[in-house]
Amino acid sequence: MEYYQYIKALHLIFVITWFAGLFYIPRLFIYHIEATQKPEPDKSILASQFKLMTKRLWFIITWPSAILASLFAFLLLHLAPGWLSQDWMLVKLGFVVLLYAYHIKCHLIFKELQNDVVKWTSNQMRLWNEGSTLILFAVIFLVIVKDAINWIYGVLGIFLLAGMLMLGIKMYKRIRTKNPDA
Repeated sequence: MEYYQYIKALHLIFVITWFAGLFYIPRLFIYHIEATQKPEPDKSILASQFKLMTKRLWFIITWPSAILASLFAFLLLHLAPGWLSQDWMLVKLGFVVLLYAYHIKCHLIFKELQNDVVKWTSNQMRLWNEGSTLILFAVIFLVIVKDAINWIYGVLGIFLLAGMLMLGIKMYKRIRTKNPDA
């Protein structure tokens, strides 16, 4: 248990860098998708640059961070197995599974864009971009509040946050329609 706090710190560092990658990769996807609608040679130049940027972000930061965050989490659970008997931890692990599903879907989108396959609009990707934000809010509240959380208010809060994010995206779309350089 002497090293528990160091392992916990490393876990948190890699969770933060993992989320940083998951926050940024859909933004790059949005820019890449929008670049495909530009005339040549802009389209080819931008697509090539976004492919390189996403590849570096994905394989140098995001995937390694996900793996290291998980390894340190397993080590923490090995050192303190009592956490697994806590309801909040089981719910948190459910959100981690959801986070990995989100991560894997991002990987599939990454592979499509690397192969010049565009199946999403930039607006759909803006909505998708909020998925990791919702998971982050849920996990942070679970970890901080633990057993004291009132699940009904927590669920309502997540839906309220999702509604506010969607409203913000719609407002941004209106602004962009009026001013394409925004």
